[in-house]
Amino acid sequence: MNTDGEGQVEKPKLGFWKCWALSVGIMIGSGVFLLPAVLAPFGSISFLGWLVTSFGAIAIALILGRLASRTRRSGGFYVYSQEAFGDLSGFMMAWGYWVAIIFAITAISTAFAGYLGSVIPALGGSNLVKSGVAAALIWTLTAINIRSVNSGAWFQLVTTILKLLPLIVIIGLGFVAGTPDNIPPYNPQDLSLFGALSATALLTMWAFIGLEAGVVAAGEVKNPEKTIPRAIVFGTLTVTLVYILATAAVMMLVPVEVLAKSEAPFVDAARKLGSWGPGLIAFGALVSTAGSANGNVLLGGQMPMAVAIDGMAPKFLARRNKGQAPVSALIISSILATLLLGFNLNDSLIGAFTFLVSMSTLCTLLPYAFSALAEMKHSGRRSPLWTSLAILALAYTCMAMLGSGVKVLLWGIVLLCAGLPVYWYSQRQNQKVA
Repeated sequence: MNTDGEGQVEKPKLGFWKCWALSVGIMIGSGVFLLPAVLAPFGSISFLGWLVTSFGAIAIALILGRLASRTRRSGGFYVYSQEAFGDLSGFMMAWGYWVAIIFAITAISTAFAGYLGSVIPALGGSNLVKSGVAAALIWTLTAINIRSVNSGAWFQLVTTILKLLPLIVIIGLGFVAGTPDNIPPYNPQDLSLFGALSATALLTMWAFIGLEAGVVAAGEVKNPEKTIPRAIVFGTLTVTLVYILATAAVMMLVPVEVLAKSEAPFVDAARKLGSWGPGLIAFGALVSTAGSANGNVLLGGQMPMAVAIDGMAPKFLARRNKGQAPVSALIISSILATLLLGFNLNDSLIGAFTFLVSMSTLCTLLPYAFSALAEMKHSGRRSPLWTSLAILALAYTCMAMLGSGVKVLLWGIVLLCAGLPVYWYSQRQNQKVA
């Protein structure tokens, strides 16, 4: 249970809808607004990738919901892995997820800058300006979350509600004014079925990253054993329908040769609405990406804090202010995310976004896999249904990881190993205290 700076008990602030908004608000962010352009070169076979990813994401959500129903501790993946496989496993999952969050903050802020540049051309002229806009967003959201956990949660709820409007408009427009003739050819790169599904599954999985967000802040949620499973499963089902319909609508509205080069595909699709259309959709995309970035900033404080509370990360990361915000963890996460914006200085927005997305997704897939293994260990032969579902979730995460490519895999291994010195240092400090 949390206490404020004066030692008084503070009740958890996050109910079902805030928990739902935390997951949905991160999932519906930059992914759905940029992925139609990222997927266009793969052709319409990418819809099969969406379907495979949707089933995999729902399986993962069910597993995480079941694991969350057994604990009130904050930390999500960290808690599940630690309880099943020990401290080192728990720390490595927490480290990997924290790295994923930092990459996500950078990727989403980059997407925000791209959409703002489509509305205000002066801000889209150079990658340096875009990086400045992205940095400004990161630190504005950091300030909101430093104020209190509840401030970040309220911002998340409001932006989640607002972001659904432009998506609904585009879906309706696509099926009224679009044409199936614009949908890309089935498999223009002539990839094998497994190769195409692996590649598109990794990219489309990015759009579902965040389904686990509610489990990380379990200590801030009311009645977490019941609230969290319901919120993340319902949230995953919500966005599954929205994603597939929205991608199809954009592809029907925008010719493939335009879509593949677009930095704001929803804005291009909205031109069918007339002169006011692009502005409306761009505003919706800005709200959406800001909300998704906010959720990741919030998690960027919660995950290091949960590990530090258990003594497996430097203690200063566990310090909280009167609003229960882990100030040091938030600031460090945002500094690292800002430094990563350097990737955007020497690459196109889509190129930088694709690399950052791939890294963030890979670093999240590993904790998903360990969560599935934790459920398999817990259920074993006692519950064949849950064991089978955990195996399905594990198989999906492994397939998606294989689609990441050698470059991303190598970077992922390096970044994961970089956490080991932090773990060993924290262990030595704890031994000295003991």
